Amino acid sequence: MILTKSFDSFGRYCMFLWRSFAVPEKWKVFFRRYMDEMSKLGIDSIPLILIVSLFIGSLCTILIKINISNPLLPRYTVGLTTREIILLEFSSSILCLILSGKIGSNIASEIGTMRVTEQIDALDIMGINSANFLVMPKILGLVTIMPFLVIICMATSLFGGFLICVLTGIVDTGTYIYGIQTMFIEWYVWFALIKSLFFAFIISSISAYYGYTVDGGSIEVGKASTNAVVMSNIMILVVDVVLTKLMLQ
Repeated sequence: MILTKSFDSFGRYCMFLWRSFAVPEKWKVFFRRYMDEMSKLGIDSIPLILIVSLFIGSLCTILIKINISNPLLPRYTVGLTTREIILLEFSSSILCLILSGKIGSNIASEIGTMRVTEQIDALDIMGINSANFLVMPKILGLVTIMPFLVIICMATSLFGGFLICVLTGIVDTGTYIYGIQTMFIEWYVWFALIKSLFFAFIISSISAYYGYTVDGGSIEVGKASTNAVVMSNIMILVVDVVLTKLMLQ
């Protein structure tokens, strides 16, 4: 029963995406909505990213210093390990898990409210492809802006580690910077950016699907927002494991 329901939901999700990625009827309207969604979903998330990244970078540096204070290890290990954690996992996977709560619930609740207030039905009656009109700008907007958010997260997190070194002196700042530069692998940056594209698609498409398929009243909108965030987080973790295995093996 559960398996059958899961396959049914996946089929509806695929059909929903097929409708969403149709050719826009009016490109001018599409590009205007596309730019608005990039601003609303991406640019408006920058303050949250800066705050979270700054403190996570600081915490990583402190915890790594506490746990690898071994005289046999070089002093630059703190900066090197902090860099690897941020590039490989935090700047993409953990960041998108955090953003799924903000962006995913926003998308699901917005589209869900339009569904229960019959605005989507009105678009369909007017002959407009409502899935394409509402959803495609959100998906493409978030996929476009997410790599830039990841780069901001990387820079802010590393700066957070540097700042905690300046304020507390747990590691010499020169040693910390040397650790960041030591044995740098450029592919790790590209790895994080590629993962972020997949995660952005997962967050936007799943959240839009749950909002678009709401059936009921305002209570169902709340449930759809919760389900969208939960499912987005699960799929991010699954895809993270698969991509890590494929791209870093």
